[in-house]
Amino acid sequence: MKSMWLAIWTYRHFILSSIRVEFRARFARSRLGALWMIIHPLAQAAIYALILSDVMSARLPGVDDKLAYSIYLLGGTLGWSLFSELLVRCTSIFIDNANTMKKVRFPKICLPLITSGVALVNCALLFVATLLIMGIFGRYPGINVLWVVPLVAVTLVLGLGVGLILGTLNVFVRDIGQVVPILLQIMFWFTPIVYSPEILPASIRPLIYLNPMSGIVRGFQNALLFNTVPPWGHILQVAAAACVLLGFALVLFRRASREMADVL
Repeated sequence: MKSMWLAIWTYRHFILSSIRVEFRARFARSRLGALWMIIHPLAQAAIYALILSDVMSARLPGVDDKLAYSIYLLGGTLGWSLFSELLVRCTSIFIDNANTMKKVRFPKICLPLITSGVALVNCALLFVATLLIMGIFGRYPGINVLWVVPLVAVTLVLGLGVGLILGTLNVFVRDIGQVVPILLQIMFWFTPIVYSPEILPASIRPLIYLNPMSGIVRGFQNALLFNTVPPWGHILQVAAAACVLLGFALVLFRRASREMADVL
């Protein structure tokens, strides 16, 4: 494990330059450039807001205006988009870069770190866009918006841990790459992004919080909309589980990395 961390430090400039190269290559001939990274989640939030704002604005606790529901959606989208991007991209990262791995000698662990860097930049851009929209609506964030930073860190560890496990297994069992998008769709609707858990029957509500992203998403919404402290009791449990998953993912990846090149 020590050699892995040493390799990451040795290739840190390669990781940072690869993040920059990916952004430049992705938007080399695009007029809007990096704005495309936030247009999709913003458009999705806008669609839900237009369709559900009349219904859901009256059901958000302590909120009595329709514009607040848009911020509620953006808060949930901020956390979910980071997690889902990490999961989707890490699942296929070794297969997508198979030719590079065979032609260029570098530690394979650099690939998920590059993906994480790109996802963090996307998240930062979406966060800035969310703050701008809140300013336009006349809803300025309070001091609790600072909780977004540790929430992003927990989401990153969780997404990277699960994504690296799935990405490693997907090299050997390609069905995993087909199942992940389906599971993400199911998981999305079991996460309180477009609805508030308070509208659900009391018998169903505990099932929602079995989803580790539920507490995290609620944390983003609390920090941005309600200006309250996130539910750290649940989030700390998720953070502990995420660290265990990431540790297991690194061990699994290290043991399987030697066989990856042959399988790919």
